[in-house]
Amino acid sequence: MTVLLLGKNGQLGRGLQRTLLPFGNLVAFARDEFDLDKPEAVAARLDAVRPDIIVNAAAYTQVDLAETNADAAFRINHHAVKALADYAVRSDALLVHYSTDYVFDGRRDAPYRENDETHPLNVYGESKRAGELAITESGCRHLLFRTSWVVSADGTNFVKTILRLARERPNLRIVADQFGAPTAVELLADVTALAIAAHRRGEIADGTFHLTASGRTNWHGLARHVVEKAVERGFVSAAAPDDIEAITTEEFPRPAERPRNSSLNTDALSSALGLTLPEWTVHVDRVLDQLKERGWAL
Repeated sequence: MTVLLLGKNGQLGRGLQRTLLPFGNLVAFARDEFDLDKPEAVAARLDAVRPDIIVNAAAYTQVDLAETNADAAFRINHHAVKALADYAVRSDALLVHYSTDYVFDGRRDAPYRENDETHPLNVYGESKRAGELAITESGCRHLLFRTSWVVSADGTNFVKTILRLARERPNLRIVADQFGAPTAVELLADVTALAIAAHRRGEIADGTFHLTASGRTNWHGLARHVVEKAVERGFVSAAAPDDIEAITTEEFPRPAERPRNSSLNTDALSSALGLTLPEWTVHVDRVLDQLKERGWAL
């Protein structure tokens, strides 16, 4: 069996390289090796590899830049994904794909379920939703995971940004009215492998599933937690948790509007796999431990 992983050098791709190995011959490509920005070339590349499972961890993720670069966002997040789905249909391959909380507008109070109406607020969310529809409407075998607030010891993410800013500045101002669940790459990669195995055994059907850590916080709460736990681990920090000021979204304007509530209900996936997903603090603390091991605390 051949497993094709796209986006191998991204945060998620690095984690998936570990968990996908047991499924067979793993062929992993970075962005410059398999360019989703050229959807017209995707079919030929897939025919050359002939994968039985396609795991797409590549995406256009520059949320603010997408507002003025919509064509690129849709080429990668929609048109290339459609090409992946079309191959999966004609080859009976399984397509594993990742989407985002940003397909919702965040205007309801309760966590979003998989079948709740989508209403993206920005171009990035629109492009990701278009990719979702390309998969589901194709009829291909698929596992589509929506997640949120991805963090890891690799790449660029909020945890690492806060650690850098807290080292450089004695005071921080962080948005406190956007809520979600920080979700670690380690969790995403592990659960992806479990879901693929369950799908192969016929224990989980094709579909869209929400995959995040349990619980929720806001960006301000996450920043305070990161700084508090980092200081406990010996990280150098000019800012203490009490030096982090809570502000509103309006006080930190961005080109792309963000949903205020990014909470996703994960009951469907938890039930299907018999899992209890851990609280978000568990893996955030593990990320800090990993960074300390790499010398970030110095």
